[in-house]
Amino acid sequence: MRVKDILNIVNGKLICGNAEAELKNFSKDSRIVKKGDTYIALKGEKFDGNDFYIDAINNGASVCIISKLAENANNMEIKDVTIILVDDTLKALQDIAEYKRSLYNIPVIAITGSVGKTSTKDMVASVVSKKYKTLKTQGNYNNEIGLPLTILSLTDEEALVVEMGMNHFGEIRKLTNIAKPTIAVITNIGTAHIGNLGSRENILKAKLEILESLQTKSVVINNDNDLLHDWALKNKDKYEIYTYGIENDSDFMAKNIQLYEDKSEFTIENENVTVPVGGSHFVLNSLCGIAIGNLLEIPMKKIIEGIADLELSKKRMEINYSKTGAILINDTYNANYDSMTAAINYLKSIKDKRKIAVLGDMLELGEFSKKLHEDVGKEVTNDIDILITVGNEAKFIAKNSNAKEIFEFDTNEDAINMLKKIISKNNAILFKASNGMHFNEIVDSLKDC
Repeated sequence: MRVKDILNIVNGKLICGNAEAELKNFSKDSRIVKKGDTYIALKGEKFDGNDFYIDAINNGASVCIISKLAENANNMEIKDVTIILVDDTLKALQDIAEYKRSLYNIPVIAITGSVGKTSTKDMVASVVSKKYKTLKTQGNYNNEIGLPLTILSLTDEEALVVEMGMNHFGEIRKLTNIAKPTIAVITNIGTAHIGNLGSRENILKAKLEILESLQTKSVVINNDNDLLHDWALKNKDKYEIYTYGIENDSDFMAKNIQLYEDKSEFTIENENVTVPVGGSHFVLNSLCGIAIGNLLEIPMKKIIEGIADLELSKKRMEINYSKTGAILINDTYNANYDSMTAAINYLKSIKDKRKIAVLGDMLELGEFSKKLHEDVGKEVTNDIDILITVGNEAKFIAKNSNAKEIFEFDTNEDAINMLKKIISKNNAILFKASNGMHFNEIVDSLKDC
């Protein structure tokens, strides 16, 4: 893309520079801009990127998209730099991404759901990469800023796998309008963000916004989820719905499931599949990968290779070991009732270890917070040797747990001090809380123990 291609799209004014300048390697952080990059000056709650575009130029940016000129701009000599002035840089970012998406005729798989979006994205991308050069959402780039930046990083890729997150109605509508997916995936409808949306039915409604700009009728759903199962039955004539599951009869079903500490095995259509991560929820993720692979006509042998080659994003069921040999299960990126339950069940499945669950607050649950924390507590049965909770809401987990030993703390530091006293080689320790609880610092503190 060149500057002249997008000036009308963003309703921009060329302040200086070259209309033939190329827009590449978009960055929203002036500190990490590289030579030749395009810097876009986004506004946040606590900062204004317009205050830093001169820094971006000094660091090598060749194009800057801004909504406010520096006070001394008229007195500055800016050589070999193109500056575009727009009314709203976020809208400009999204409009440019939508335009760039229109230049590509490739499979675009969009994934949403209450839980498991990132791990499913990783699984699907691993499978798709066996046939196509594939770009996937990096880290937590699943929102109104991250998704456009992902699309703008497209170069010569032949397929795109994107994750779509949301907190409120209308957010996925905006994302799907930018990404124009060719296949939509909904992993489940749980309780994440129920404090904002009020009910699981409203969460389903918000997630279904992903279908509004779907370029085909291809929809892949987790058929074991009650609301998605019912939706599929009611809408089978409107969409080409492909189902996967373990419990309900589905198009893609796992049989003869064997769960281990560090992997799972199952059969499908007389083929043996090995998932290199423990937990039944990763069996579901792999079934989703198989469904997508079939839709894209990837041979089953290659699909199975893609599953075996899975590399998860950080802090999603990430297995580390302390110096003493304790297993540290880092699932600290985010948490809601469904993901908490899945992680706890995985911990329970580990054999011949002292099982320790370190659980913290689940955020953004509003008036449902107390009950959902209590419901998590009921899942922490006497199969768990030690429960350690951190945070005000997590106390409701402790009060409803039947773990053999229970400890409640207010701070991460208190939990760290406790864990350092009891950690040993025969421990399997799960860490799970919303990202805002900063549980990753607890995991890091124990690696040298």
